[in-house]
Amino acid sequence: MSKNTFSPFSKKQLTVLSWWHPESSYSNYDALICDGAVRSGKTLCMSISFIAWSFFAFSDTSFAICGKTVQSVRRNIVTPIIPLIRQLGFSCEEKLSRNEITITYGKRTNRFFLFGGKDEASASLIQGMTLGGVLFDEVALMPRSFVEQALARCSLEGAKFWFNCNPENPQHWFKKEWIEKAQQKNCLHLHFLMSDNPSLSKKVIERYRSLYSGTFYERFVEGKWVAAEGIVYPQFNEKDHVISPPCDTFEKYYISCDYGTVNPSSFGLWGKHDGIWYRINEYYHSSRREGFQKTDEEHYSSLEKLASGREIEGVIVDPSAASFIQCITRHGKYRAIPAKNQVIDGIRLVSDALLQKKIKFSPLCRDSIREFSLYRWDSSSSKDSVRKENDHAMDDIRYFVSTVLAKPENEFFVLSTERR
Repeated sequence: MSKNTFSPFSKKQLTVLSWWHPESSYSNYDALICDGAVRSGKTLCMSISFIAWSFFAFSDTSFAICGKTVQSVRRNIVTPIIPLIRQLGFSCEEKLSRNEITITYGKRTNRFFLFGGKDEASASLIQGMTLGGVLFDEVALMPRSFVEQALARCSLEGAKFWFNCNPENPQHWFKKEWIEKAQQKNCLHLHFLMSDNPSLSKKVIERYRSLYSGTFYERFVEGKWVAAEGIVYPQFNEKDHVISPPCDTFEKYYISCDYGTVNPSSFGLWGKHDGIWYRINEYYHSSRREGFQKTDEEHYSSLEKLASGREIEGVIVDPSAASFIQCITRHGKYRAIPAKNQVIDGIRLVSDALLQKKIKFSPLCRDSIREFSLYRWDSSSSKDSVRKENDHAMDDIRYFVSTVLAKPENEFFVLSTERR
């Protein structure tokens, strides 16, 4: 979409834009839910509609726009929507320190507050407000307590609720309490597919189809609320992913670590060549299998042996392994980098890397190869979770992919060291 033009809206998007208008057959609904595939045009048209409705229904009123974090709200909603509504004649004043945007159109002015609902404690952030309405972006990523506290703030006559999300586990509280009870809650539910976004060409849709597989394909492409079952990484197969490294010298090196005392420790040496990261070798110590535990210093000696004198860009470590991070820092030879440790996001990133063959494994990495065949979803859980077994090489691989492969080009690491 160019700066000043829109692709024609689809029928479903037009419904989102106009459902609240008195002439719409849906105007009696109190809430709107848009769920479904990624890139299906939910967020932009819902954001435009939310702003337009707020000025049609209210003036001098406060509203909330909520996401998992304030940063995600700015990225997904504020940054795209502000230039568009300014072109439509709205004036906007952002107060970054207060996470507040004051918008004026003609003689009407409303205030929009940005909130992040990342955990149970977030509910306290929104207490005490009186709101005319609330827009939840990625509502399935927020805790129920935060969402219900925000809804309780909407006490003005004529207040409406707006939800959008991509599918999660079918036992997720939002699906059970809102999507399955949409009629009971007087809520309009619209399910989106990529075909509902006219701005996507067939070529772009096919590219998105190629990015995902398994559970993530069903959720993000087909828009289904499905449970994660079976092997976590069905994308992995030895024919495509197990190969002797093509060279002896690589462009750069990292080591990733999942550290354990009673549980196994797994370290992987990674080298980059021609856009592909190879797990060149690994260190794996299971105190149960070997019959003895190792100290931090003994694990560090094994890390040095794994590096074999190579220039290591950084050692990616489980952020909970504080003593081992201190051990690495104390020796002063390698830079210790706390890993990004969002499990489900990390699994998706590893799945993408396997599907696109951006990571490959030396035959020397026997424990990694073994765990790929054993690492499974926990089907007994109502949330997406993995069995806490055969997961130590899987964890260190996830740390590496999440922290190095998925790192934006302009991101940098900030580390603090103890002053002496």
